[in-house]
Amino acid sequence: MQRPGSDRRLQLVWFKRDLRIADHEPLARASSRGPVAALYIHEPSLLRSPEFDACHLAFIEDCLAELRDALARIGCPLLIRTGECPEVLQDIHRSHGVHTLWSHEETGLETTYARDRRVAAWCRSQGIEWHEIPQYGVIRRLRSRDGWARRWDLRMSRPLVSAPRRVRTIEAWRDLTAVAANHPLRCAAELGVAGPRRPEAWRGGEALARQTLHSFLQERGVGYRREMSSPVSSFDACSRLSPYLAWGAISLRTVHQACESRLRELRAADDAGLPVDSRWFGSLRSFSGRLRWHCHFMQKLEDEPRIEFENFSRAFDGLREQDFDPARFEAWCEGRTGYPMVDACMRALHAGAWINFRMRAMLVSFAAHHLWLHWRGFAPYLARQFLDFEPGIHYSQVQMQSGTTGINTVRIYSPIKQVLDQDPEGRFIKRYVPELEAVPLEYLAQPHTMPASLQQRTGVRIGRSYPAPIVDHLVAYRAARERIAALRRTPHARAEADRVQARHGSRRGGLPQTSRNPTRRPGAQDESAQLSLWLDPASIGESARGAGAQHGQERGQQES
Repeated sequence: MQRPGSDRRLQLVWFKRDLRIADHEPLARASSRGPVAALYIHEPSLLRSPEFDACHLAFIEDCLAELRDALARIGCPLLIRTGECPEVLQDIHRSHGVHTLWSHEETGLETTYARDRRVAAWCRSQGIEWHEIPQYGVIRRLRSRDGWARRWDLRMSRPLVSAPRRVRTIEAWRDLTAVAANHPLRCAAELGVAGPRRPEAWRGGEALARQTLHSFLQERGVGYRREMSSPVSSFDACSRLSPYLAWGAISLRTVHQACESRLRELRAADDAGLPVDSRWFGSLRSFSGRLRWHCHFMQKLEDEPRIEFENFSRAFDGLREQDFDPARFEAWCEGRTGYPMVDACMRALHAGAWINFRMRAMLVSFAAHHLWLHWRGFAPYLARQFLDFEPGIHYSQVQMQSGTTGINTVRIYSPIKQVLDQDPEGRFIKRYVPELEAVPLEYLAQPHTMPASLQQRTGVRIGRSYPAPIVDHLVAYRAARERIAALRRTPHARAEADRVQARHGSRRGGLPQTSRNPTRRPGAQDESAQLSLWLDPASIGESARGAGAQHGQERGQQES
């Protein structure tokens, strides 16, 4: 029997990490099938996950406020509920009757994968179709990496999907959402989400995403290629689109096509003899390549979900597990390691929840190699610091910079050299480590080498006003390099490297080619840690990770 006020064709659009109406295919397709209901769920299991932080929620709430207004303008109120997804869906189905569930595919955490399996099972039990639609270049149930880049290009070149001008809904849905629409969104404290205030964190929303894209492509991005590595220049030179991509305030396809359009515009102007800053061409080509790498790294988690918890190369199992030092970890988290660049980067994250990719790589390198901490111990903490946390990129990159993929060039960053190369005038360090303001530039990279008389004169007392180095750089560097190199020479490590490369490695003629690892066997390809993809841009079918109503296979059963 049909429920009062319901429609047997009710299309429920479930918003997740896709908080926009432009280029939103589930919304567009649902609106052509019948009356639409729009839903966002605050899921306690996600809010309590070790990777989630109050800064994420604040950004999400900004996006939801704008999304709610945008949907209201086209006639479809947004219902925001708190609860576990299957239970919320059941409650809505009981009261309104749902014919079809629509969402985007998600390559997420174990928590969201398990959630999607439960949703798939619920849909099957209720006879509800669930359509999951790709929004990135990640391919579900991928058989081979061969040809992946071509498929990425095809997806990203498809026409953008226009937002519906008007959406039909049912009166019962309007009644349900009317009260909620007049109330403010819930804050972190109400939802039980912990995290410090971050005064410099960027705000969310679809309008800001588009403004950020425009300012990058028209003004800020001209020096991107040269300026993205330094924490001094990267705050302006980088696109800063990564949080908007991570939470779906703008689609990757929109960004890709806008970048290509801007390149065509610049080439045409150049061909016509008009003045064009030649830096644009290298900068935008570099940016465009990183959009591809965004999905390349997400694909790794899609293909092998266990890398959230286990080493890519099982040859590295046992390398660091027994050596985790809580005191070293705490000093690293708090930005008091005695290495100014490391401490400034961590404190910058505390303030604004964003730093550029090279400094992220340095933070991980220092934790994994200098402090010899296992990546599973510090990866969730870093996830909470990154406003643009994207699980696939995050766990792939943490392992890459920790040296546990077995196929990548192991880069152990010198925190001393990074000061000299990336902040020679001390502008970044003195902003975020103000206790070093009086330190002369020649000592800023290694303030512990200041003579006692100079420490007294400047008021910077090492061990008192600023900590002494937590480890000796050269000793820690050599020990890490030797241990990793010795392990990589073993037959087990070589066999694992071949397996990882076959499953996850980039291919010639597709993604940008990089340097080769001299420790690998001839013919084996390698990816480079230099293209470390907590990229500035992101900071992005069925599968082992999502599960539609008609599937929901166990992990490990997908073909590689």
